[in-house]
Parts: sequence; structure tokens; C-alpha cells
Amino acid sequence: MLGDDLEWFTTLAELERVGAAAERLHIAQPTLSRMLGRLERRLGVELFDRNGKRIALNDFGRIYYEHARRARAELDVAAHAIADLANPAKGVVRLSFLHSFGGWLVPQLVGGFRRGSGRITVTLRQAAAEVVTAQVLDGEADLGIVSPRPTEAGIGWRSLLHQPLVLAVPADHRLAGRRQIRLADVADAEFITMHPGFGMRRIFDEMCAAADIRPRVAFESGDLVTVAGLVAAGLGVAVVPLEDPAPLPGLMTLPLADAGSARDVGLIWSAAGPSSDAVRRFRDFAEDWAVRRRGIQLPRR
Repeated sequence: MLGDDLEWFTTLAELERVGAAAERLHIAQPTLSRMLGRLERRLGVELFDRNGKRIALNDFGRIYYEHARRARAELDVAAHAIADLANPAKGVVRLSFLHSFGGWLVPQLVGGFRRGSGRITVTLRQAAAEVVTAQVLDGEADLGIVSPRPTEAGIGWRSLLHQPLVLAVPADHRLAGRRQIRLADVADAEFITMHPGFGMRRIFDEMCAAADIRPRVAFESGDLVTVAGLVAAGLGVAVVPLEDPAPLPGLMTLPLADAGSARDVGLIWSAAGPSSDAVRRFRDFAEDWAVRRRGIQLPRR
């Protein structure tokens, strides 16, 4: 099972719908079903449990998927290495990042990089912080932009910027006129947070622990824009990065006086092996961008 076979199987395993996978792969649904049938006959087991139009990986399928996913990542790395060797002026950078960086940070970095390295392709993926880190460690992404700094071993890190954190409250909130606030001042409020696994949720949980409060979580979301919208609708308060997302009507932001009320945003990569020339060039560009933003000189790692 190589190349195209890896692509169709991993796509089907991740979507768990034959129709949706066929559409994504631009092939006919009966063709994809026949391909799956041939693979299962070759292995002598079924890889999915069928339930109408839905399919779900069974124990055999989960084993096969994990190996197929890693094999696909390895083949991608090999293809990129060959492309770099054949033509060093070309290459691919697979960049994974948090959703909240898609509106400003990633466009700034990619736009600036492409102006000086137009022949290098940059592919983009968005996910939660834990997923981005796993993609980098598994070889599915060359670089990631996350916050806070991952705790997993084998990850390289370069800080890009520090974002102050603020408390977002509805415009008519009783504390909306305060110049500064502590989390303890709203310990009895209902909070709106990111889902577990997102970087801002980890930061929020750590801040609450430091403030010795047990927050009442009213809503969880996977998107900071949704979090801000729920706050503006009067459904709770939230800890968010300053100006990320952009302020909404009906929402006020208050500076936080708690220690450590900022998030460290950084670039990550796998420290397990050498990077391609294209990836090294993007990493160097990002580090120089961070130096220019801070106005100081940092040592190159």
C-alpha cells in the first residue's frame, strides 16, 4: 500500500463517510468502495464497522490507520528531501497553526517569506495546539505556530511574540468601566472558554489555578471569534488575547493584573532529524521577523 493508496485510505479513515471521502478525493463513490473492498480482502479482515451511510474504524482499522498515517508522513518527507536535492531553489514548507493566528500572524509571516522565496510552496493546516504539536512530532507538519510552549520532548522552540491577555466582558457588565481587573474579581462569573486541548484553554486553566478559583464554565468553543461573540451576547466573560480576535460591538476588554497575563507565541519543529532547506529558510525568516518586531538582537539557534 503506497502513494495514492495511503491517501485514499487515510482520508476515508478520517472522514468516516464514503461519500464525503470520494468527493474530497475526486473519485466516484462506487470506485472508492471497491478499493476498500479489495484492501479488506487482501488483509482478510474488515477495517470498518458499517452503520448505514456511516462507517467507523474498528480495532483492525485503527491499527492499519496509524501505520498508514505514519507511512504517508515518511513518504512526504522523502519527497520533500528529493525535491530539495533536485532543485534547492524550490521546496515545500508544511505549516500548521492555531486557528486564531490565521487572521494576522500567519498571513504576515507567509506573505513576507514568499516575497523573498517565491518558488517555495507553503501549505497550511489549522488545528488545536495539541494537534499541531502531534502533527510536528509525527512528521505531518514541518513547522507549527502554537501557544503556550509545548511540554512534549523532542520539540524545538523559538518565541515569536508575547500577547497580553485581557478579560472580555459584555459592554453593560458591572465591571466594564474598570481600568484593570483580576480574575479573582470575577470568580463567581460564568466563563466562556476554548475546548480542552486548545492552547488558550491550558493558559486559562493555569491562570485560574494560580488565582485559586474554580471557574464555572458556561460554554466551550474551538474558535476565539465564537468565544468573543458569546461574550458580546451577554452569556459570560472570557480570557482572550489582546486584539485577537478584533473587538466586537457589545464587548469590552479589561487589562488583567494577574501575574503572567500574557501568552508566549512561538514556532515549533521536530528536533529528531534534519530539516529541509526550505524549512530552514522559513524558520530563519520567522526568527528574523521576531527580532525586527521586538527591536532587539537574538542569538541564532
